[in-house]
Amino acid sequence: MSSHHYPLLLVDGYNIIGAWCSLKTTRDRHGLEQARRELVEALINYTAEKGYKTQVVFDSQYQRTPCSLEHHSSHLSIYFTAWTQTADTYIEKVCASFFHGKTVAPPRLIVATSDRDQQLTVVGYGAELMSAQVLSSDIQASVSQVKRKQRNSQRSQGRFLFNCLDAKSQERLARWR
Repeated sequence: MSSHHYPLLLVDGYNIIGAWCSLKTTRDRHGLEQARRELVEALINYTAEKGYKTQVVFDSQYQRTPCSLEHHSSHLSIYFTAWTQTADTYIEKVCASFFHGKTVAPPRLIVATSDRDQQLTVVGYGAELMSAQVLSSDIQASVSQVKRKQRNSQRSQGRFLFNCLDAKSQERLARWR
């Protein structure tokens, strides 16, 4: 199935980092790089579970760099804007081409941001809106759903806890027996 069959989720990276307490704390203590990594990690499984194509958009932070795209999984990529462009303008451009049907459009376009102006623009282009809070609680719900599924499949296959442990722990346990 080609990528334009999936809903596209655009995440305004720094806006979400600023809106989530946990990521804000990470940013202030350990820097932006670490906060970015945590956001991406939170999104990778969520994205696969939901069947979204996700693009996390970060401003270049005024470094004189060209735009770049990094693929982190088959479902998730990171886009760093060129130094003259903000995440907002990039997201608007994607929304505009979705609205005008210029490119092969995804069936749904969802934008995750808590920026009020950005939200109004996005909705004006017919994209769906997801606030930072909704994204956060949706990710948490998705995590517990995955855990539930794993628990059920372990129960039905009669797997022992032993098999769920990593090799080192298995070795340690085997020595204790």
